[in-house]
Amino acid sequence: MKIPAPGRFVNGLHVWAAGQGTPVVVLEAGIAASSVSWSLVQPRVAEFTRVLSYDRAGFGWSAAGTGGGTALDAAGSLRRMLEQSGEPPPFVLVGHSFGGLIVRVFQQRFPGLVAGLVLVDPVVRGDWRAPGEARRRMLKRGAMLSRRGALLARMGIVRLALKLLTGGSRRIPQLMARVSAGSGAGVTDRLTAEVRKMPREYWPAIAQHWGEARSFRAMADNLENLPVSAGQLEEDRGLGDLPLVVLAAREEIPEHLRDARLSSRGDHIVMADSGHWMQLDAPAAVADAIGRVVAQVRAR
Repeated sequence: MKIPAPGRFVNGLHVWAAGQGTPVVVLEAGIAASSVSWSLVQPRVAEFTRVLSYDRAGFGWSAAGTGGGTALDAAGSLRRMLEQSGEPPPFVLVGHSFGGLIVRVFQQRFPGLVAGLVLVDPVVRGDWRAPGEARRRMLKRGAMLSRRGALLARMGIVRLALKLLTGGSRRIPQLMARVSAGSGAGVTDRLTAEVRKMPREYWPAIAQHWGEARSFRAMADNLENLPVSAGQLEEDRGLGDLPLVVLAAREEIPEHLRDARLSSRGDHIVMADSGHWMQLDAPAAVADAIGRVVAQVRAR
């Protein structure tokens, strides 16, 4: 049975809202994630303000997009959605990984719409702005496997493998992945590792999303355009006194420290006990960081 979208559709994108109050918080997912990836954070944020999560084109419940796959494309799509949503600006934008790049590009293009930023282990742009041969091969391989995943999704293999894996079986889907995808056998394992961190009631929805070819095609577009996306941000442009928190999974990333220093109100917090998906590993800490920025905005 097809699982219905829990939210509404605005300009073709699925938007999931909860809570009341201002500033409104907008949650931006990572490169291959959806609104469901915020399922542990959103209810906590809804306790103190209004919060939106949404699915970018091609992911979650949103239909496939017609535009490109760059951070600027996503920022433009987000702006159109927010303008039609009826939600009052300015917003506190929260971005995980690739989503951190999207919200930074959004803030530079539409600064009047942004009241604060929270960057959740944002993608390291310097790794991808001018990638070396090894990283170019990595992106090319990732895009190739994503497009192969689209084929497997159309065949029903991904949906079945995820269903079996989330149900506890491993041998059958791993064998199926090796036979069907060759060296791409670990794709379903990596997806399932994150799926299992989410509330069990969302597992069928995620299996449904990744059982559709559009999700894999959207991921391939994002990967192929990652160097272009990284170059769309003006690195040296300051943020004035904009409330900002940068959450980092590791301490030794200079770019994260520089990002925090772009604002006189910037804060850099290392969450050493969390992995990259810290909204799943440490949702209370992520919600606390959002609450800190919301409080600063309200104080202004």
